[in-house]
Amino acid sequence: MALFKSLQDRTKLYDDPFKHFEFNEPLSSEAIKEICEADIKDPRKENLTYDGTRALDGGGGAFREGIKDGGKAKKIRCYVTKENSNIYPHLTNFIEELRSSQVYKKIGSLIGRDLSNSFVRLEVICDREGFWLKPHCDIKEKLMSSIVFVNPYGESENLGTDFYDSKLNKVKTVPYKHNYGYFFTSGPNTWHGMEKKEIKKERRCIQINYVTFKTDWRVKD
Repeated sequence: MALFKSLQDRTKLYDDPFKHFEFNEPLSSEAIKEICEADIKDPRKENLTYDGTRALDGGGGAFREGIKDGGKAKKIRCYVTKENSNIYPHLTNFIEELRSSQVYKKIGSLIGRDLSNSFVRLEVICDREGFWLKPHCDIKEKLMSSIVFVNPYGESENLGTDFYDSKLNKVKTVPYKHNYGYFFTSGPNTWHGMEKKEIKKERRCIQINYVTFKTDWRVKD
């Protein structure tokens, strides 16, 4: 289990600007291949404009509460579900790791949250030139928020997620390194986003959440 080994041996705690963890090599090479090859439509070719949100609906955290369908971008967002799991067998295996009590209890102990009644949500992401994310705090339904980067094209490490203090001053950028990521639990001062930066080809990653609302992937006892 690459994920559990990463959580045990390759995870580091940071406290500034808020408590978060960075972890290295949680993904198998096969899962990385599926992320790189996922066919994800370009929103700009679907008459959608990058507006500082993933949902392309202009909404902040308060606006997003209770909205689970992906917003205006729902048709082009790529969540791994039971319906398409045959296309992503290795990412489905990764979800099974996330569902296992060994993994969710380990993550829960690190972030200080009980994940025993939660559901896993995993989204494959491909950001193109022009993408940005306004500073925001995640909705309370997200018990754990995580991004794992996949950088097959040698994009700049500066394309990682920006973390801000409570006054929205940028404190750090988690580096956009291959098979590297971060996780934290949502809170009132967990401000994060991504300022406008040059993406030469693609910014690939997966977004992982343990959530309180129902998905196809309830954690196991």
